[in-house]
Amino acid sequence: MYLLGIDIGTSSIKVSVVDVQTRKRIATAQYPDQEAAIKSLHPGWAEQSPEDWWENAIHAIHRLNAGGSFDPKEIKAIGIAYQMHGLVIVDQDQNVLRDSIIWCDSRAVELGEKAFAAIGQDNCLHQLLNSPGNFTASKLAWVKHNEPEVYKNIAKAMLPGDFIAMKLTGSITTSISALSEGIFWDFRKDELSEDIMKYYDFDADLIPAIQPLFSVHGLLKADIAAQLGLQEGIPVAYKSGDQPNNALSLNVLKPGEVAATAGTSGVIYGVSDALIYDPESRVNTFAHVNYSTTQKYTGVLLCINGTGSMYRWAKHNFAPNLSYDALNKLAATAPVGSRGLKVLPFGNGAERILNNKYTGAQLLGIDLNVHGQPEIFRAVQEGIAFAFRYGLDIMRESGMQPTVIRAGMANLFLSEVFAQTFVDVTGVPIALYENDGSVGAAIGAGIGSGIFENAEDAFIHHEPVSYLEPKNTAAYEPLYIEWKNLLNKAL
Repeated sequence: MYLLGIDIGTSSIKVSVVDVQTRKRIATAQYPDQEAAIKSLHPGWAEQSPEDWWENAIHAIHRLNAGGSFDPKEIKAIGIAYQMHGLVIVDQDQNVLRDSIIWCDSRAVELGEKAFAAIGQDNCLHQLLNSPGNFTASKLAWVKHNEPEVYKNIAKAMLPGDFIAMKLTGSITTSISALSEGIFWDFRKDELSEDIMKYYDFDADLIPAIQPLFSVHGLLKADIAAQLGLQEGIPVAYKSGDQPNNALSLNVLKPGEVAATAGTSGVIYGVSDALIYDPESRVNTFAHVNYSTTQKYTGVLLCINGTGSMYRWAKHNFAPNLSYDALNKLAATAPVGSRGLKVLPFGNGAERILNNKYTGAQLLGIDLNVHGQPEIFRAVQEGIAFAFRYGLDIMRESGMQPTVIRAGMANLFLSEVFAQTFVDVTGVPIALYENDGSVGAAIGAGIGSGIFENAEDAFIHHEPVSYLEPKNTAAYEPLYIEWKNLLNKAL
C-alpha cells in the first residue's frame, strides 16, 4: 500500500511515493529538468500558468511510475503541497481565467496597505493576525480593480493546491489553513472575515467549500486515473501550503517546535498555541495544519523571498556550467567572511521582514584583485544565513525562542557551508532529516484518509540523519553586525 505526494513548487513539480508500512519514500521524480520560468511583465510582478503546473505534474507522475519500483494501482491516497499565497481563478466550467499571481508578486502591496488602514491596523492584527499585505485576498482585489472583465467571470478563487486537486477530482474545496494564508480568515470569530469580504466587496460565493485540511477533498476522476495510471476513486485527502506542509514533514506539530526550509524562498516556521502576531507584520501567523476551533495551533512564519532564487541567479551569472554541488565545494574553499565580500539577497520582490520594502539584491565590497567564484558563492550563502538571523530576531520579539530547528536535507541545506553558517549565525542547532515537501504531502494523505490513525502514528520511524551544533558563532557575530549595518543603509 502506497501514498502519493505532489509538491507544486515554484521551480518544479516534485512527486514522491511513500510506503505505508515503513513511512519511507521509495520513489521520487520531478519535472521540468530546468527551473520553471516566472513571468514578470512589469517590475515587481510574478506570474506562472496553472495549466503548466498541471502538465508538469502529469509528466512528473509518469516519470515516477516509469521507475518500476511500485505498482501505481496500489496508491491509496494523494496529498498536495503547494507554493503559498498564489491566486488561481476559474470560471463556472473550471477554465483558468488568467495566469496565477504568485507568492513573490508585489503588485497588490498598495491595495493591502489601504485595506490595513481602512479596516484598522489593530482590528486586522487582532482578527486576522496579519496585515492584508500582498496576500491572496489583495491579489484578488487587484484583479477586481484592474481586470474587471476577467473578474466578472470568476466562479471560484483558489490557491495553487486547490487548483491541482480540482484537476484531479473535479471538486473545488479549501480549508481554514488555506484561507488564513490568503488573509480571508477571522481567527477570533473562526469564520470567513466579514471585514475583508466587505472592504474588498467580494461575493462569498467566490470562496470554495471549507473542508478540514486532513479530509477527503474529492475522488480521482476516471479519465485522470487512466491518464496517470492510478486507481479511479482514490481520495485527495490532504492539501497544505508548502511551509505548513514542510513543518508536517518534519513532525513539527506541537507548540515550540520549529522548522526551516531554504528553497526558492527561505522560511523559519514555528508552532504556537497562542494567537500571536507581529505589530509590524514582518512575520506572519497562519493556521497550522492541525488548527481547529478547539485547538488553535498556529504557524508563525518568517519568509525571505531571495534565498534559493539568489543562489540560482548567482549560478546563472557567474558559473552557469557548474552544478550546485560544485558551487558548494567552491564556496567551502573561501574563508569565513568571504574576504570581506557581502551580499544582500533581497532581489525577489518586496520583503515582509523589511516592511514590504524592496532594496534589490546587492554585492558589496567587491575587490577585483581578491574576489572570485569561491568568495562570491560563499558570500551569497552567508548573506542568506544573515537574512535568516535578521528574521529570526524578529520572531524572537514575538516570543519564539527555538532551542533546535528541524530542516530537510534539500536545497541550500545540502551545502555544508550554508548549513553550518546558518547554525553559527543564528546560534541554534539544526536537526536534518531526509523528508521533503512531497514526502510530507504523502504522509498528510495517509493521515487525511485514515490510513494512519493520527500524526503520531505517521511519524513512528522519524529520525534525523544529521545534527549540527554552533562552532563559529564568535567569528560570525561581528560579520553579522557589519551586514546588518549595510542593510540598514540600503533601507
